[in-house]
Amino acid sequence: MAKTKRTLLAALLLSALSLLAGCSTVPVTGPDSQAPLRRYEEVVKIPPGQPPMLLMNDPMEGFNRGTYRFNYYFDKYLFLPVVKGYAFIMPDYAEQRVSNFYDNIYEIGTFTNSLLQFKLKKTGITAARFVVNSTVGIAGLWDPATSWGLLRQEEDFGQTLGHYGVGTGAYVVLPVAGPSNIRDTAGLVVDAVAFNAIDPLNFDHNEPYEVPFNIMYAVDKRKRIPFRYHGTGSPFEYELVRMLNTQFRQFEVED
Repeated sequence: MAKTKRTLLAALLLSALSLLAGCSTVPVTGPDSQAPLRRYEEVVKIPPGQPPMLLMNDPMEGFNRGTYRFNYYFDKYLFLPVVKGYAFIMPDYAEQRVSNFYDNIYEIGTFTNSLLQFKLKKTGITAARFVVNSTVGIAGLWDPATSWGLLRQEEDFGQTLGHYGVGTGAYVVLPVAGPSNIRDTAGLVVDAVAFNAIDPLNFDHNEPYEVPFNIMYAVDKRKRIPFRYHGTGSPFEYELVRMLNTQFRQFEVED
């Protein structure tokens, strides 16, 4: 039971880092800025007939904005310093081996969700990538599959739910983890439970390695995401991230 709880908590953090990656297209245009004093809809008057692009279903906005600020401080004063220390200590070559290893082991989730959606081409490509990189690539440390034309696919259970018509539900900002919605939050929990059940690294018999594995994955994942809280230069960053995350996830569902 304790193991399952640790896995779920780690998955909440790590999966939402992927969601943050979806917001990494937000330009980094300046130093840290203060949170906006006014909301978008209080300042910008939307002409009649035009859709309010930055307004989304956000009934928990008060909680979400508070969580967004907490995440900013967590990221700035704890997460990013750890990531910078890791990048300083590790040679770039070794960092790439670590990234490849995690990409390979989490192909299992993409394979499962591609199959659930009957996306047979993605399922086949993902299976082939896993076999090639696990053998020729030596446990996934190298990625020969990409150079052979087998490009990495990404699917998760949130996308699977969306594929079958499940709506996003309300927008939610997860503590530490970041932007999400009700559907995708449920999806990442299911993905974590499934990964724990499959247990590809046999943590049932190697439990001491489970927490370091999850922490290392979080650091590696954050290192690859250029997004920085309050780094957009926009007074409406909260609304901008909310809109980009929602549209990015919609794009992933429709892909």
